[in-house]
Amino acid sequence: MVAAPGFNRWLIPPAALAVHLCIGQVYATSVYKTALVEHFDASLTSVGVIFSIAIVMLGLSAAVMGTWVDRNGPRAAMFFAACFWFAGFMVGALGIGTGQLWLVYLGYGVIGGIGLGIGYISPVSTLIKWFPDRPGLATGMAIMGFGGGALIASPLSGRLLGAYDSGYDSTVAGSVASGHAVMLLFLTLGIVYLCFMMFGAFSVRVPADDWRPDGFDPSTVKQQKMVTTASVSAANAIRTPQFWLLWVVLFCNVTAGIGILEQAAPMIQDFFRDGADSTVSAAAAGGFVGLLSIANMAGRFVWSSTSDVIGRKPIYMLYLGAGLAAYVLLATVGPNSTVLFVLFAAIILSFYGGGFATIPAYLRDLFGIYQVGAIHGRLLTAWSAAGVAGPLIVNAFLDAEGTPGELTAAAYRGALFTMVGLLAVGFVANLLVRPVSEKYHEPKSRTAAEPERSRA
Repeated sequence: MVAAPGFNRWLIPPAALAVHLCIGQVYATSVYKTALVEHFDASLTSVGVIFSIAIVMLGLSAAVMGTWVDRNGPRAAMFFAACFWFAGFMVGALGIGTGQLWLVYLGYGVIGGIGLGIGYISPVSTLIKWFPDRPGLATGMAIMGFGGGALIASPLSGRLLGAYDSGYDSTVAGSVASGHAVMLLFLTLGIVYLCFMMFGAFSVRVPADDWRPDGFDPSTVKQQKMVTTASVSAANAIRTPQFWLLWVVLFCNVTAGIGILEQAAPMIQDFFRDGADSTVSAAAAGGFVGLLSIANMAGRFVWSSTSDVIGRKPIYMLYLGAGLAAYVLLATVGPNSTVLFVLFAAIILSFYGGGFATIPAYLRDLFGIYQVGAIHGRLLTAWSAAGVAGPLIVNAFLDAEGTPGELTAAAYRGALFTMVGLLAVGFVANLLVRPVSEKYHEPKSRTAAEPERSRA
């Protein structure tokens, strides 16, 4: 798996994208959410739990398996991620076919969520090693695909549902696919994603221990106040206040964005409802999900690359401060214009994606590269918590306001202003981040031996 001399490092991002574009399908669950509500005769909250379980397991598996991924390399991690993600779809399809919601929780939520977590962190530390001169760009490339997964999965799911259910028309507002069609969708996506993720697993490479990019000299890199050349272990990192401040930052930023993503398709239809019918068709709502995916994906690349220039702390001030303003405008001005609604939502999702892509580089700046993959895995427990909090906040407000298909923009206002408060908390937490104290640094002799252990 170690790259031969002369290997082109730009061949690594496609391997990472092959995995992340597949597991990013989790952001397209709103496309068939209403179909599952009707199929299981359940509430929005109980169906939304499927998404929440998957995100919880993502964070937990990333935290538990982070050190294992660092030691065994990206190929083994991507392989196991593909197997779990595929199995999750198969068990989920069985649950839909038999009418057992708990099997969907177990399959797509628990088993698939484990695949999400391992697959998510598998390429991050590898790309940072390939791009030590541009860590923000590297993490943006690594995580960009996860945000863009819905860009492919949303229209693909709509077309497949139409093919599997002759009575479903995504261009007609109020048209809902059958549970049988969703089951066949799960089976199809599971097989397709397995093939692409295996391509990523067997094409990825790691650099040799002494490899450096042409023209890159670590000793000449301009040192910034928030960037360290020392190393902090994963065990020590969780003892620092910086780790927990970043945990709060990530939790607040993710909770604010994930609530919109999980409810995206029904949300735009509810915001522009004329009596019993929405002026936004199911096809247009699916297109909105795809547009948010573009904003999510673009934000991961553009904003994380920008952080290489202006720094990680300032870029998070932008994510949280400007995101707060965008949420206020979405709640107050958004219902008056579909263009403004889409614009504000896209801005929020670009900051959401940028926050995900920049956090590994922020961790690398504060804690060094020594065990950045394991530290990143532990920090993703904030995503687990946000995966519960975001959908729970939104769905709880909506369940209290009425039934699906009859909600209006006013039903969302309480949830949106709750997100404003969370972003304000995250903004303050980011302001408090300082360089890590030297007492947490690892001896150089110990970090120098790590490459040998990781290749054993």
